[in-house]
Amino acid sequence: TLAGTAISVVGRSPYSHAAMAAWWHGRLMCLETLQGRGGRAVMLSTLVADAPGWIDVFRIQLNRRRFNAQAAVEAMIEITGRRYGWRALVRAGLVHLPLVRFLVRPETDDAANGHLPFCSQAVARACRAGGIDLVPNLADRSTEPGDLARSAALVYRFTLGLDAEPAESEDGEDA
Repeated sequence: TLAGTAISVVGRSPYSHAAMAAWWHGRLMCLETLQGRGGRAVMLSTLVADAPGWIDVFRIQLNRRRFNAQAAVEAMIEITGRRYGWRALVRAGLVHLPLVRFLVRPETDDAANGHLPFCSQAVARACRAGGIDLVPNLADRSTEPGDLARSAALVYRFTLGLDAEPAESEDGEDA
């Protein structure tokens, strides 16, 4: 989509969306907030079958013992049924405009979260609720999908999709 392309270009990455996978009542679910739909939970298998491309899966690094996955999942569940954070998305996008980027300093305060979240903001907030700030020195409400993919707290695991193109793992081998 045009919005997805804009998000990936502005975010300097191939990623245009972020979500969280979690077991919920015995089913592997995708918890996300989606443009036009808002916060929702959908079975991951359905999402993969309907996805036009690929889905890269990342995981909190195992040496991050203080991470409370249940608290993070509960924070993502809290956004289901809520509207999409268009206002927050526009605000995050405006800081990429040439003159605005020159005049506005990056936000670093995670506590300033007053608006409904967009996808990567929701994931960043949820993980912080679980005890880990995925992108230190950047406010959750300024966090983009590419920022999450570059996070030192996450490790790439594998790629899902009917036409998945395997990504290269950190050790240089195909996943």
